[in-house]
Amino acid sequence: MDKKHVEDSTKEYEEALRQQDTRRYVLRLYITGSTPKSQRAVENVKKICEEYLRDRYDLEVIDIYQKKVLDKDEQIIAVPTLIKELPAPLRRIIGDLSNKERVLLGLDLRKKE
Repeated sequence: MDKKHVEDSTKEYEEALRQQDTRRYVLRLYITGSTPKSQRAVENVKKICEEYLRDRYDLEVIDIYQKKVLDKDEQIIAVPTLIKELPAPLRRIIGDLSNKERVLLGLDLRKKE
């Protein structure tokens, strides 16, 4: 590998790291009341966000029992459901979010191997 190619690759890698560090995540977690599954989902997503997205995320927890009418665009078919609105693409993760690797993949914080 020539020196020029290594320098270009290093610059690309460093730029990718800078961009990744500045992306802001907008997340919505839909739950049903204070059930054990809902509480686990809230705890799990908060832990993941603090560990991987510290100071780079907005998390809105929405209790669908409290919000009687959901927007048609939300299309919530199961709860708990975590929706990653930003950065694109939009992603939905269903369940109590206890499978950390699956959540990280869904948030684009891990690459498929």
